[in-house]
Amino acid sequence: MLTELRKILRRLEHTGPGDAGFLPFGIAPIDTMLGGGLACGALHEIAAASEGHIAAATSFVVGIASPRRATVWITQDMALVESGALCGAGLDETSHYPERFTTVTVTRMHDLLWAMEEALRCCAVMTVIGELRNERIEPVALRRLSLAAAANGAVALLLRATPDSKASTAATRWIVNASLSQPRYGPGLPCINAQLIRNRKGPLGNWTLEWSDIDERFVIAGTNPQPVAQPVANRPPRAAVA
Repeated sequence: MLTELRKILRRLEHTGPGDAGFLPFGIAPIDTMLGGGLACGALHEIAAASEGHIAAATSFVVGIASPRRATVWITQDMALVESGALCGAGLDETSHYPERFTTVTVTRMHDLLWAMEEALRCCAVMTVIGELRNERIEPVALRRLSLAAAANGAVALLLRATPDSKASTAATRWIVNASLSQPRYGPGLPCINAQLIRNRKGPLGNWTLEWSDIDERFVIAGTNPQPVAQPVANRPPRAAVA
């Protein structure tokens, strides 16, 4: 195992995690700042601004995950009690078929980290998501997750209920909170604020995003084209003048 870890470390030193590919957001300002998108073969941390914003952070994570390949979602049982489980109908609306999601529930954080590491080493899996509460993770465990992601070019996502200020091997760190929807005809589209607070590529940023039903992905708020109602063809003359 030590020999394999040394090989992975040497490969990372020569290529870097970004060379394994990217999961593009499809949003030019974000993809440019990240050097092409969210780096594959690396660990990324997404934290809710507070526990009240965990739903917004979860939607951001689902939007990141690739719908074309298998995703493993691992969560602590306490997180299920406090935040609930994934909704199949919601996954359908984001083009994530529930049958491509493998969900695992564990009791201890140690088991969650072990399950994440094992899933990251599976060639059939593209994204592994670990949902945990407010527990701190040892730097060695984070490093192991980074190495496991680099081994197969998978994406490791840690979903936290609150931000963590400790040092991490994560390639990026995000803080996500719910935001006001943009004014429209009727209820506005789901809207979140995503703040990039750590980026190995250098630049940081802050964006307000909304979910586009047309593109089936997040877009910059206010740029999502929506159909506008056609004018009424037959109107009384007084209404036409008004």
